Amino acid sequence: MTGNLIRAVLFDLGGTLMYPREPWPAIYEAADRALADFLCARGLVIDCDSFPRELRARLNQYYLQREEDHFETTYSFILRELLDERGCPGVADEVLRGALDKMYEITQANWVIEDDALLTLRLLESAGYRLGLVSNAGDNQDVFQLVERFGLEPYFDFILTSAACSYRKPHPRIFELALAHWGIPAAEAVMVGDTLVADILGAHNAGLYAIHVKRRARPGRDELELIQPDGEVSTLAQIPYLLSELSPT
Repeated sequence: MTGNLIRAVLFDLGGTLMYPREPWPAIYEAADRALADFLCARGLVIDCDSFPRELRARLNQYYLQREEDHFETTYSFILRELLDERGCPGVADEVLRGALDKMYEITQANWVIEDDALLTLRLLESAGYRLGLVSNAGDNQDVFQLVERFGLEPYFDFILTSAACSYRKPHPRIFELALAHWGIPAAEAVMVGDTLVADILGAHNAGLYAIHVKRRARPGRDELELIQPDGEVSTLAQIPYLLSELSPT
């Protein structure tokens, strides 16, 4: 990275700026139940005991597919598709949204912001870096609610989710769309994230530099051998110092 002017920094969200308090399986079970209970209370004829398991099975299939093709199909689409198959076609958008909101009330409560996240963003902003957020997520509103909840929004020029643009990291298009907000070339931007394939390899394929946040990363052995970030940090607080060393004065 030496010798290039770094003007902009893109951040990942989950696993980078925030982390889960508890393991996800029990959280997902409670969240899926809350969604099903909401639908049953709205008069939809579904089996409220089996529907949460059916929904999770469908989502797990969806997760596998999107990791292969790097395209995002929203949670709303998946939920509507499953309801159509279960004899509940034409459910109003506001009902679907309400059900998803009930689910996200549970999952959002499990996220915790990193202690050094706000300070790091403040330091980078003060140093003149442009900041953006690029998140792989099946629901755009969920991400915006989390960003607002943790007070992150004022630091970012934009927030781009895969749910909003249909492309998931590491697809290069999501990085291209992010940089288009600034009109900044890829060689003047860096991606910061915890996932070697999505964040680091994705950034490299799009021409960006990449910093790997190792604090909560769990990469596979093959990933460690094949994917080399331009910089590594154990905490977010190290990023401003790393960037100051890598960018020419």
